[in-house]
Amino acid sequence: MKTLTGKYKLVVATKGDLLDQERKLKKSGLEHYFHHIEIMSEKAESDYQKLLQHLDIAPASFMMIGNSLKSDILPVLQLGGHAVHIPYHTTWAHETINHTVQHENFVELTTIRDLLQHLPA
Repeated sequence: MKTLTGKYKLVVATKGDLLDQERKLKKSGLEHYFHHIEIMSEKAESDYQKLLQHLDIAPASFMMIGNSLKSDILPVLQLGGHAVHIPYHTTWAHETINHTVQHENFVELTTIRDLLQHLPA
């Protein structure tokens, strides 16, 4: 996180119960690294569009890193952003998709440790 702080505007965009997500973030000890924390009720293309407008970030300058192809990756790619999928060993049935993602702004990694080599200079 220290490598990224100051060089990039780090944002948490998560979905779920507000109090539960706030508790998890506080417990992680990572909240001070983030420029903005957005706890969303849905993570659709329109929700990401609102977030990017609020933060004054062009979609082409935005990179989403997430474990859900359906709610983290596809909506961001549809907006023209970049997306990095890091699968988790279990996926909630609601978050599964039945096709392979192929997009020039998409990459899939096995571990977050590999992320640095995929970030813009």
